[in-house]
Amino acid sequence: MDIGKRIKALRLQNGLTLEELASRCELTKGFLSQLERNLTSPSIATLQDITEVLGISLPDFFREEEEVPICFPKEEQFVDEKEKTSLTWLVPNSQNQMEPILLELREDGESQIVDPHKGEEFGMVLQGHVILEDLSSRKKYSLKKGDTFYLAGKFRHRLCNKAKGGSKVLWIATPPIF
Repeated sequence: MDIGKRIKALRLQNGLTLEELASRCELTKGFLSQLERNLTSPSIATLQDITEVLGISLPDFFREEEEVPICFPKEEQFVDEKEKTSLTWLVPNSQNQMEPILLELREDGESQIVDPHKGEEFGMVLQGHVILEDLSSRKKYSLKKGDTFYLAGKFRHRLCNKAKGGSKVLWIATPPIF
């Protein structure tokens, strides 16, 4: 762990100058400057004084946050090809609260049936024409390119392609269901 870098980041996060932090910790500005540049090391007691002023416990100071990826290259996407459908997981190995997928439906293709669940879904037709079927009430909703849907997962449903050349739908569910 880069102790100096962590101290500087917390100092800046708290809106403190080197002089202000030094004064509150009863240290010199020069010592803190050297500390932030890793030219010297603090004693445990000094580090505890610094973390106290910065509003963080010593154990939390050393707890490294797991870096969570926020961008996902196309090469990392997972594709599941079937005869009439293709399902692309856009965020690989997702442990997130939502799950975005790209659903491609070939002629007469249908998505999997989605059983009732606690959560919500959003979709946008990127290409073609699909029917959103509410299998519980037998209602059907026609959606063309640019149309969207937003629903609570309280009923069984699926998407069916009605376009000659196939359809593409960006489909996002929370929590993940696919």
